[in-house]
Amino acid sequence: MAEIWSDESRLARWLEVELAALEAWAEVGALPADEIAEIRAQAKPPTPERVAEIEQVTDHDVAAFVDAVAEQLGPAGRWLHYGLTSSDVVDTALSLQMQDAGRLVLEGIGEALEAVVARAEEHRHTICIGRSHGIHAEPTTFGWKLAGWAFELDRARTRILRALETNRVGQLSGTVGTYAQLEPEVERSACERLGLEPDPLSTQVIARDRHAELLSALALVASSLERFATEIRHLARTEVREVEEPFAQGMKGSSAMPHKRNPKVAERICGLARVVRANSLVGLENVPLWHERDISQSSAERIVIPDSFLALDYMLDRFHWIVSGLVVHSERMRRNLDTSHNLFFSHRLLLALVESGLARDDAYRSVQAHAMRAWEEEADFVELVRADPELAAGVDLDSVFDLDATVRHVDTVFERLHTLVNKEEPVHA
Repeated sequence: MAEIWSDESRLARWLEVELAALEAWAEVGALPADEIAEIRAQAKPPTPERVAEIEQVTDHDVAAFVDAVAEQLGPAGRWLHYGLTSSDVVDTALSLQMQDAGRLVLEGIGEALEAVVARAEEHRHTICIGRSHGIHAEPTTFGWKLAGWAFELDRARTRILRALETNRVGQLSGTVGTYAQLEPEVERSACERLGLEPDPLSTQVIARDRHAELLSALALVASSLERFATEIRHLARTEVREVEEPFAQGMKGSSAMPHKRNPKVAERICGLARVVRANSLVGLENVPLWHERDISQSSAERIVIPDSFLALDYMLDRFHWIVSGLVVHSERMRRNLDTSHNLFFSHRLLLALVESGLARDDAYRSVQAHAMRAWEEEADFVELVRADPELAAGVDLDSVFDLDATVRHVDTVFERLHTLVNKEEPVHA
């Protein structure tokens, strides 16, 4: 990912665009094919140092780049940048870089998804307490929890694919986008050579709603990773301790406290998600430009687009590391579930009482009274209910207090997960 966004890569992509344009000119018969072939054979991406040296004089990066390439070419170099304006080169090359970076993000999502699915299957039947508002609610399984992450990662992959396709466009339409010094056929031919579609109407720049969509898609992936990482952080708390990040021999959790094993990588993911989300806001603010173009977006997106891809690529790598090596304390999950004194059966008891003919509010109040007593006295809810002759006589309590019944539909969810995993993998053009 760092290579894609390096100065060397950017200049190489600029040269690709320039050469594609020249070959398109030659194809339509407007420029001498032999000289264009000579340029193709001789042109090499200039070094960032040489471009920077020339830019000290030109105060224009693309003009400096054109001069740096042309000085390699002799007389044929006069054709370089023929009919083009800077945005033709910069915007089209940026599209190529985003496609390259997007492929790496898609690979990262795929690897993360694969790891999550494997761990979900491993813990399909590992019962743990589900929480709402941070409070014990009803049982679930740890695999069920992870399966939800898998579906979310698949949606993330779909969004990235869609946003990349939106940005698979180039432009060679010249100043204010009117083809005054260019030909639409040159644009079409050059874009085809680069694997892009011509923007149907560019105004010297490609409209930035496209880039904003991609930055938003990246931000959504980052936000999903933060959700998963936040869950890991909560479950790793000392009072909970249902999971732990991988902790290898020789690692130190704290410079001061040798006992510490902190969820620091999950915290790192959460912190970087804030950066990627903030960058997406910059993308939205880059959309409204003056008239046909200005360059207020340029300085900002040179930071936020590479940084978003770099941050997300790292986040995906670290998330994959966490999930693959996550330490799962299934015994602790069961002990934590038991700490709520079987109160998670309250809903099943409520429904059973309603089915037996009791008015819902009366049933609710009766169950609630026993539940509050269980909380306050730290008594077993099941035993309190069994000791109540009115409740015990009206319903089948053995059926009500069946832990396996609370997660009996887990296989249905995993059938859906297998359908997701086995579907044909989306391939980006």
